[in-house]
Amino acid sequence: MRRFVLPLAAAVFLVARAASAQSTAPIPPTLPAAASSASSLTLTLRQAVGIALARNPELAAASSEIDAVDGARLQAGTRPNPELSFLQEDTRRETRTTTVQINQPIELWGKRDARIAAADRALDAARSDLNSRQHAVRAAVITAFFDLLAIQERVRVAETSLSLSQRSSDAASKRVLAGKVSPVEETKARVAEAGIRIELAQVRGEQGGARARLSAAMGQPLGNFVLQGSLADLPVVPSEEVLRSNFELAPSVRRAQLEVERRKALSEVEKSRRFGDVTVSLGAKRDQEIGRNQAVIGLTIPLPLFDRNQGNVLEALRREDKARDELAVAQLQVESEAIQARERLATSRNEATSLAAEVLPGAQSAFDAATIGFELGKFSFLEALDAQRTLLAARTQYLRALAEAQRAAADLNRILGIDTMSGTQ
Repeated sequence: MRRFVLPLAAAVFLVARAASAQSTAPIPPTLPAAASSASSLTLTLRQAVGIALARNPELAAASSEIDAVDGARLQAGTRPNPELSFLQEDTRRETRTTTVQINQPIELWGKRDARIAAADRALDAARSDLNSRQHAVRAAVITAFFDLLAIQERVRVAETSLSLSQRSSDAASKRVLAGKVSPVEETKARVAEAGIRIELAQVRGEQGGARARLSAAMGQPLGNFVLQGSLADLPVVPSEEVLRSNFELAPSVRRAQLEVERRKALSEVEKSRRFGDVTVSLGAKRDQEIGRNQAVIGLTIPLPLFDRNQGNVLEALRREDKARDELAVAQLQVESEAIQARERLATSRNEATSLAAEVLPGAQSAFDAATIGFELGKFSFLEALDAQRTLLAARTQYLRALAEAQRAAADLNRILGIDTMSGTQ
């Protein structure tokens, strides 16, 4: 019996060591070429962002809005059309009078210039909306990219863990048959294997959802692609001075500033409408009774006695005040969100650094000691398996910290309107 158990224990130990070496290897900067198939496409972060900026339907809608506002700008610069009027007095041919004239309204008080200025501000706002959406799409793609990259690594770790658990269960079963351990040890090994199998199924489900989110952010159907990138390339935490210097350049703040300017321009439009336009008339009149033609010249001036557009002016001024209040809200919101994103980035970065420098090496050392102890007969196989699970849990936590750091950096770039992309290939 002893001659059977010792070779079996040595074989299990070698398998555990090989699986440990595979599961604890550092995260590669790029996925291996063997991971891709003939129908898969290697996708880098820069490529994903480029596809999104070219195909995302939200950006297409924002571009169409710019074209529409540009049409409104063209219309704002048009002048009033002249009018052709015909007037006949009396129906009897001998005494009737016929008048034909052209009436040309003439805009005064800067109405046209005010309309053009308001349309220009609306065009600036539409372009700002497109810029803001571009930053939002870029952040969504970066977040989805690194989430999927982290989940792919978690799948690989879970698959390695499951392979080791299966071998552990088989080894425990053989040791039970050899009479070396209690059947309870085999039951624990089977339970541990089932738990890891469930975890692997959950991670694979998350992988499908993350792949769908990345495809949606890119604005294209779900495809078969292999990501190429590095989670370990951590983004830099900006200083508070750099952070505050970018507050006024944030897309939401800039958009609110443009809205204030647009509302001011609309107020000027309404003020210019307090007085009506002058209409000049020029024509000819034919009097059949006296048998002669007469020139007709007219001037129409509206009298602003009752309607001086005072209601619309008041509404425009109050909306201008509202836009200023919304600007103040946007400034406070950007400051709060940016500081929170920076703190998340700093915390996640510190967590990932600590895990890589302290936790992962310690977990690796504990696993090495447990496997060596198992080889010498000082520890049970389940103790070695528990050390392996601890190591795998530490690596999973490390991957989550890396993904959260990338997510926080993407949020910070979106809030401040920065185009930097960490880990870009």
